[in-house]
Amino acid sequence: MNNELLKIEKLSKNIRKNILDMAFYAGASSSHFGGALSIVDIISVLFGNKMKFNNNPEWPDRDRFILSKGHACLAYYAALCEIGYLSSEELKTFEKDNSNLLGHPVINRNIGIDFSNGSLGMGLSLGIGVAISFKKKKKNNNVFVVIGDGECNEGSVWEAAMAAAHFELNNLNIIIDNNNFQQTGSNNQIMSLKGLENKWSSFGWNVSMLDGHNIKEINDYFKKDNGNNKPNALIAKTIKGKGFSFSENNNDWHHAVLSKSQYEKALKEIL
Repeated sequence: MNNELLKIEKLSKNIRKNILDMAFYAGASSSHFGGALSIVDIISVLFGNKMKFNNNPEWPDRDRFILSKGHACLAYYAALCEIGYLSSEELKTFEKDNSNLLGHPVINRNIGIDFSNGSLGMGLSLGIGVAISFKKKKKNNNVFVVIGDGECNEGSVWEAAMAAAHFELNNLNIIIDNNNFQQTGSNNQIMSLKGLENKWSSFGWNVSMLDGHNIKEINDYFKKDNGNNKPNALIAKTIKGKGFSFSENNNDWHHAVLSKSQYEKALKEIL
């Protein structure tokens, strides 16, 4: 493995450890554990190698990141810590009174959070607005939006999908966290998402599908140039709760309290 991939692998491990710590610090407030863990490797490539930013979280020439599935904010906060926008001590304030780190992202550009997100279906429309703005200003910045597969049940997602293709937003990139679960059950139980790849293609997007935990595949994907004016959709096949034996593919961990014994078990698995 080359140095680039080793760096991302290390970041991925650190983000998982941060998520574990925050979930434990949250105590009875609990956390959206499973859906945060499924996007760790995607987040690691974006923050570790792909997105353009510097040590100033408000640098005007930065790329923009939008976590549309805002309940997965543990992964976002963990990444912001790893790039120096948050301290490890601040992570311990997650879900505490007067904290900047709430159960869904709340806009705070001082720490690198450009957009608030809570209600599902919002993030892609926000991303379209930003991408259009960059085009009008003739800027080369990119926009990255992470959405959930269950979130694709929202009609607003498909309205936005049509708009992005219509406006030829090739600076817009979405990553669909296809972990096959949503809050109250599997996608097949709640609302089947069969043919997700064909659906996005039919709306006029460049569509790719890959293993959302294979860092090399994800990294290679973000290096390619599709050479057209279509927006880009990556369907990442992921495992909810990825990284810890008790949480993988276990939808009980969509939102749950992490006990001390589970925390200690997870620590042994990650170290």
